[in-house]
Amino acid sequence: MIPRRARVAVSFFFALLGIVSGVWAARIPTVKQSLHLSDGQLSLGLLAVAVGLVIGMQFAGRITDRLGSARVVVPAGVTCALAMIPPGFAPNLAVLIVTLFLWGLLNASLDVAMNTHAVEVERAYGRPLMSSFHGMFSAGGLLGAGAGALFAWLEVSPGLTFAAVTVPLAVLAVLARRALLPSAPSHHEDGPRRRVRWHGKVLFMGAMAFAGLVGEGAAGDWSAVYLHEDLGTGTGLAAIGFAVFSTTMTVGRFAGDRLAMRFGPVRLVRWSGLLAAIGLGGALLAAHPVAAMAGFGLFGFGLSTLVPQVFSAAGNHDPARAGEAIAQVATLGYAGLMLGPVIIGGAAELVGLPLALGIPVLLCLFMSLSAVSLRPTAFTK
Repeated sequence: MIPRRARVAVSFFFALLGIVSGVWAARIPTVKQSLHLSDGQLSLGLLAVAVGLVIGMQFAGRITDRLGSARVVVPAGVTCALAMIPPGFAPNLAVLIVTLFLWGLLNASLDVAMNTHAVEVERAYGRPLMSSFHGMFSAGGLLGAGAGALFAWLEVSPGLTFAAVTVPLAVLAVLARRALLPSAPSHHEDGPRRRVRWHGKVLFMGAMAFAGLVGEGAAGDWSAVYLHEDLGTGTGLAAIGFAVFSTTMTVGRFAGDRLAMRFGPVRLVRWSGLLAAIGLGGALLAAHPVAAMAGFGLFGFGLSTLVPQVFSAAGNHDPARAGEAIAQVATLGYAGLMLGPVIIGGAAELVGLPLALGIPVLLCLFMSLSAVSLRPTAFTK
């Protein structure tokens, strides 16, 4: 009974982060317009989130391991939710940058703590659960984006939108505390604590997360552009490409745990990476809107299980330092999410967008070939 309650609680924290991220994304245009920001100025604010994430990851892992994930995830969830409110009331670019940097820091803390506790819940169940947890993040993102769009249609200000969405989430985060597993801080009998090194298996898993999240970033930033500019579709139809990708990714994540249980993480990642490569590669080779839509759907379904399996493997690599391992893998992974679209954009300037989108295809093949590195020890209760 206790593991089941903990599973529900962890699912909520994944959904919380997705909702907050989704509602922010939906209101970015209004924030940009209200502060009269240029594209370059807005990019500074978005960069502040990324910088906060990267810096926060360097501390979140050690804090999570030292205090125990259950003691970190609740305050991280509450503050991450509420920290979204100040950017909505920012009077100028400088305040926006500072508040988004703070939100990035707290985002990192929640991300590491909830993934670490998710690994603990997996161990309590004795079977894979990480994919469905990440599915809750995806579903939360869709819900948050929908809520943001609704408030935008009602012409509610960004600040009031964020308050209306995040205050109830913060209250629910406090109520979820009792459902979490009583995880204890890490104790070591072999001398002083040592950080997980940036080499070996942890580094390689970080490279795999980088590869997978380059693909997610590419779909988000370039799928509509490819459909509109290279295949000549209208802007409305072009936007459907990313919607198809997002839908199949969400469905795939909720199916991922059963697939991991049936086939094991190594075979799942091997075939999922191959499916993602075939999907995107086929979309590029066919050069037809209908084929491209289908290809983006396969691409999303293939990618859906890759990163959750990497996070699960990282958390189980050294259970006593799960937070640090997840933080380091997440740092490299989110670097792929942020830098991937930029890399593809630069390559597109040189060889055109269709060839540049071959980069994620090659990275999916890399993940497929590297799947053996995720071979786990058996789950233990």
